[in-house]
Amino acid sequence: MTDSIVKVVVCSGTACYVMGGSELLVLDDHIPAKWKDNVQLEGAPCLGLCKDKKNGKAPFAEVDGTVVSQATIPEVLKIIAEKLGET
Repeated sequence: MTDSIVKVVVCSGTACYVMGGSELLVLDDHIPAKWKDNVQLEGAPCLGLCKDKKNGKAPFAEVDGTVVSQATIPEVLKIIAEKLGET
């Protein structure tokens, strides 16, 4: 396990919220205890990613700058694990 911090930003803009992003607001409840000190979770009123179709579809999250489109809790946790070197 690394000592680095993985920054996770969850978009809570209207489009993301209605497309399933409301589920991501409880992401903190799903982060394993062993990762808690290494994950910094933030919400953003809008990441602006839905304005460009090349980014994919809402809901969006960013994990250390990696854009996650159609984000789900399992997908975000998978990317956090990769960033922490737990894969």
